[in-house]
Amino acid sequence: MRRLVVFAFLVASAYGCGLPTFPPVLSRVVAGEDVRPHSWPWQISLQSDGSGRWRHVCGGTLISSDWVLTAAHCINDRYNYSVELGKHSLKTTEEGSITISAATIISHDDYNTMLSRNDIALIKLSSPVTFSDTVMPACLPARGVVLPHGAPCYVSGWGRLSTSGPAADLLQQALLPVVGQETCSLPDWWSVLATDKMVCAGGDGITAGCNGDSGGPLNCQNPDGSWVVHGAVSFGSGQGCNVLQKPTVFTKVSSYIDWINTAMTNN
Repeated sequence: MRRLVVFAFLVASAYGCGLPTFPPVLSRVVAGEDVRPHSWPWQISLQSDGSGRWRHVCGGTLISSDWVLTAAHCINDRYNYSVELGKHSLKTTEEGSITISAATIISHDDYNTMLSRNDIALIKLSSPVTFSDTVMPACLPARGVVLPHGAPCYVSGWGRLSTSGPAADLLQQALLPVVGQETCSLPDWWSVLATDKMVCAGGDGITAGCNGDSGGPLNCQNPDGSWVVHGAVSFGSGQGCNVLQKPTVFTKVSSYIDWINTAMTNN
């Protein structure tokens, strides 16, 4: 299995992880906006049959030909899951999109529901995908990387357009500058709930992740132009999606590189 994992990584590298065929249009507007179709080709829709029919429940990130990264709180052992890849509109049949069932789901053993600690999970697809213009993996960060305060990153997903608003049909993106841990852990921000294994982003009271964005990526660009998934949407304020000084909190992927590598190698 180790050889297969290495092979998948090499294929992703050869195709160019984090290098979309259709680069995202990166405006500096504060509100969310429709994305350029297929400009985040690693974005997936996690679908569940928990309501009696298949529907979008969370986001996630394709990180290899057969593995998806998402949040542990998105997973309920009572339900079945499938992954939609290459999507722009969730309501339209689109050329280049595919649906694959989840073969194996691995949530972190130390996931703490009450405190949202270790809120990370991996999904192994029942069959590997072939990379294309519409389906492509994001790059993973190096172990232990800490983003600087103010780093311009983007959240993407099909979550609600406002706290009480409808869910998005078209994939959305929004600029969410990183809030350093020193600020995010202040008493009038997230205090002790924000740990060094999390990334905070946003908090301007206008733009944020919302219900349905959970598990989806915090996309940050390398100097070479490639995109890295630095976070998976974990939680926000119970008062609403866009509360001042309550930025969207992401599981910090760089803190879990060893866990990700071990899980992928052993499964």
